Amino acid sequence: MSVVENNKIYRILAVDDTQDNLILVQAILESEGYEIDLASDGIKALRQIEQSPPDLILLDVMMPGIDGYEVTRRIRKNPAISYIPILLITAFHQSSVVEGLDAGADDFIRKPFDTDELLARVRSLLRLKHSLDEQQKMARQREDFVSRLTHDLRTPLVAADRMLNLFEMETFCKISPEMKQAIAVMIRSNQNLMEMVNTLLEVYRFEAGKKTLNWEECDLCEISQEVVSELSPLTNEKGLTLEIDTRELDPLSQNAAIIMGDRLELRRVLNNLIANAIKFTDTGGITIRIYETSSNPGYPDLVIIEVQDTGYGIAPEDQATIFERFRQGRNKRSGSGLGLHLSHRIVEGHAGTIKVASELGKGSLFTVQIPKNT
Repeated sequence: MSVVENNKIYRILAVDDTQDNLILVQAILESEGYEIDLASDGIKALRQIEQSPPDLILLDVMMPGIDGYEVTRRIRKNPAISYIPILLITAFHQSSVVEGLDAGADDFIRKPFDTDELLARVRSLLRLKHSLDEQQKMARQREDFVSRLTHDLRTPLVAADRMLNLFEMETFCKISPEMKQAIAVMIRSNQNLMEMVNTLLEVYRFEAGKKTLNWEECDLCEISQEVVSELSPLTNEKGLTLEIDTRELDPLSQNAAIIMGDRLELRRVLNNLIANAIKFTDTGGITIRIYETSSNPGYPDLVIIEVQDTGYGIAPEDQATIFERFRQGRNKRSGSGLGLHLSHRIVEGHAGTIKVASELGKGSLFTVQIPKNT
């Protein structure tokens, strides 16, 4: 017989090197209708958990081989194992409880335990498990909905873009200068919305684990120059300078600033950082510095890209969360809060890091570090 709570059958793994203890726990829990699996040591328990994760683990602290603390640590450090509540069973003093909780256990009970107390703690942890499972389920449903909605939005936006461009080219009829100006505004707005939708779609692909990077040799100097060439009309319009500084690169190196990565995604990062710098800068300019660092002279480990502007700067309270999803700054020009989050995910996908340093009124410095051999 199995306990069914919240429309779910709960299965519990009991781990103890003493057979009598296992039999006792099994008898108590099976009498309440729970499904029980047994393991006589930590190694067997870890193997069972990986093959068939239970809903709750009852884990004895003192066992030969690896003890309950180490089993707990390995479970918590294994990214392939989703969260499972762990109830430690101990016969020792308070310090052992502290060590167990620090290792990642959720609760403890002392030997010899009272049957009612054991069942109460089991029910409490299973309620916790159910609550977390429901939250994760809702999050997945929300993300699936946003992903589908975003994908479906692209079709009418693409159609609208094509139709507006036909109007602008006077394909159907002659239009007045005032109408052309209005259509140009509509085209820009539609393209901004399209960019936002595409960014949101990419974010959810990364977070759903459905994004595949296409690895190839990427020349970061070349990619930066392409982005600068595309964005230079914006800086010219605002009277800003936009330059690439590669003076610290070895001019004789055949592999300077060349890494293994996804060219399209790296280009997206650079475009986002430079476009943001232009957006939030009204005077001065933007400098992109590219150089390499090395722990062993002559063998560069990292390529560094710095994007520095002389713009408004970012408030200290915003800097701590600037790479989080949907985190908008306090500046009125701030966008959806997705671009920097996506850039962060892309850089992480290349085993790199991205960080910001900024001072209000003095500009910002974004620094990207990417290993040469990812």
